[in-house]
Amino acid sequence: MKAKSYAKVNLFLKIEGYKDGFHQINSRFLKVKNLYDEIEIKEADKFNIIGDFDCVLRDNTIFRAYLKLITEYPDIRDYFIGKEIRVTKNIPSGAGLGGGSSNAATFLKMVNSDSGLNLSLDELAKIGAEIGSDVPFFIYDFDIANVYGRGEIIEEFEEEKIDVEVYTPPIECLTADVYRMYRERYYNPTKSNFDKIPTLELLNNYKPEELNDLLRPALALYPELFKYKDGFFSGSGSSFFKLKQKDEK
Repeated sequence: MKAKSYAKVNLFLKIEGYKDGFHQINSRFLKVKNLYDEIEIKEADKFNIIGDFDCVLRDNTIFRAYLKLITEYPDIRDYFIGKEIRVTKNIPSGAGLGGGSSNAATFLKMVNSDSGLNLSLDELAKIGAEIGSDVPFFIYDFDIANVYGRGEIIEEFEEEKIDVEVYTPPIECLTADVYRMYRERYYNPTKSNFDKIPTLELLNNYKPEELNDLLRPALALYPELFKYKDGFFSGSGSSFFKLKQKDEK
């Protein structure tokens, strides 16, 4: 069983407050269909998770999703006996593209279908939200959606199709550090109406710093980003993106 695990970009990201230990966001996520990891679940001698990960196994989002499943649904343990989860990584880490969250969501959906667990998307999203704030977006699999709260509130946003080109500098931005810098030096939560505005209007009329509250703290933490600063900033970085022209393939 194989599936693609897509990247995302934040078309805008505004921070509207801080509650229960989490920043409250108003953002719009776009699925990037030409950038994805690949996940395969196949029979093997023993349970294993294999991939070129940048963390120890206990911190891996797929492993954490596995632990959540066997804890909340003990009967599913039998499904994992003799299963190998192999991940081919293409989405860079520390890039603001949601690779780890996408992997967890894709894994949850694959297991849900293949094992006969048959949880609803809402139930899967609730599990996913405990693994990572971006996981629910990938569970619902919208092409584009407004995202609120800590990331658990997802509303599909219908508009004309847009495509982006993504560029990731050779710099890894640590999400927790960027948010901490935001709180310490740039904290100014305000309500935004960007979620009501079509994406093309936003990208054509606002500066990158206006669209993403994390750009300035990321630049302060990682000044080497300045030489790559071209286009709009995704998440906590380090990736930038531009609109792809319609005549580009």
